[in-house]
Amino acid sequence: MLAAPALAGPLLAPLPVQAQGAGGQLVTEEFMVPAKDAGIELFLRNKRPEAMTGFSPARTLLMVHGATYPAHTAFDLPLGGLSWMDYIAGRGFDVWCLDIRGYGRSTRPPEMAQPANANPPIVRGDTAVADIASAAAFIRQRRNLPRLTQLGYSWGTALMGRFAADNPSLVERLVLYAPVWLRTTPSLADPGGELGAYRSVTVEAARRRRGTGVPADKAAALIPPGWFEHWAGVTWATDPEGSRQNPPVIRAPNGSTADGREFWSAGKPFYDPAKITAPTLLVLGEWDQDTPPYMAQALFPLLTASPGKRLVLLGEGTHGMWMERNRGALFQAVQVFLEEATA
Repeated sequence: MLAAPALAGPLLAPLPVQAQGAGGQLVTEEFMVPAKDAGIELFLRNKRPEAMTGFSPARTLLMVHGATYPAHTAFDLPLGGLSWMDYIAGRGFDVWCLDIRGYGRSTRPPEMAQPANANPPIVRGDTAVADIASAAAFIRQRRNLPRLTQLGYSWGTALMGRFAADNPSLVERLVLYAPVWLRTTPSLADPGGELGAYRSVTVEAARRRRGTGVPADKAAALIPPGWFEHWAGVTWATDPEGSRQNPPVIRAPNGSTADGREFWSAGKPFYDPAKITAPTLLVLGEWDQDTPPYMAQALFPLLTASPGKRLVLLGEGTHGMWMERNRGALFQAVQVFLEEATA
């Protein structure tokens, strides 16, 4: 059982926001970081022990989200009184999460103010990797560090994998949670047909997708009562324009779907795993239908230059295991990997 520290203050209270973690008081800071191109700012949230005065690559972590929803409403959502960022920071880490442009509290590209079918898919992988580079450079400069530890989730694993392959000297350790790799099954995120600049997702569509691949006798207990509704409430609220529609939607850039068609579904890698030199953890749930276990199993042997690489398959979890009753197993599997670097 994962012990939850008591939290103080609302989720989006004025800064600094403090919470009691295992390592003492936690402090939260938020930043808008300029992207490499003009007019785009990227939202970064940081949590760390208030008493932390020294920083190291092994204990400074940047987390990046997947294809549809922002980072801060997943990684820093206090479910049962505890967010994943709280848990990591409470164990003595300086932890950051990034919303890529078009997501969450980062700048939405101008195409998102137009009808979806007026433009081709926006925020392709190369653009998203450049946003990660901007955020990582900001953190490295602020903490005076040569490297960071980095975690990607779902589509974010492709982005973080590409960044680590292209910039091996900048990555201390790498966590790929629900890793994307070459696809031999249909994508749940690709509806087919022509892709516009972005797509619109309703809460009910998200709810239906959450249960994909879960045995019928396990579905009712997968997510504790109220957790999905809490996440949906704060997540859909990050898109004021989408919230005004009936029913409310969250708009997500379609660049990730276009990437899927060009790379993963076409048998073409987005990056070369052999160029990743950081210790790497692949971790996912057994019921994951978005990035099924065969992807991680195919990717693992290709990480030929990754020392101490690890593949962990967790029982009774889906693609969104971070929000499920067994999320403690995910948190602990990742934490063991992170902390062995400083043991």
